[in-house]
Amino acid sequence: MKTIIKNSLLVLLFISGTILLQSQRPADATATSIEIKTSAECTMCKTRLEKALNLTKGVVESNLDLKTRIVTVKYLPNKITPAKIRDIISRTGYDADEVKARPGAYKRLPECCRKNGMSGGSCEGK
Repeated sequence: MKTIIKNSLLVLLFISGTILLQSQRPADATATSIEIKTSAECTMCKTRLEKALNLTKGVVESNLDLKTRIVTVKYLPNKITPAKIRDIISRTGYDADEVKARPGAYKRLPECCRKNGMSGGSCEGK
């Protein structure tokens, strides 16, 4: 009898804990989107930029349109800010609206991924 009561209490505790954890979800966990003009040039840029953004806590997804050079970022505003998103893009080597690319990161980009880099030749992956 004691074993049945003990097991019942454990199951009840487990269920209560699960319910409690689910109820502590942030009220503003709804994702929002932002569009940011970048200096990205090619598909290698697209891959590099989307990977950096998608690995960032608070970013739900990102998509760079190479024709317009605009990256659309879906993010959780309670986890990350638009300024931080622009900073991530800058640290990856690209301009993000008015935020210029970090010089060191920009220098590490392949030649074709630099501003007007495609005018001097082709880029692998384009």
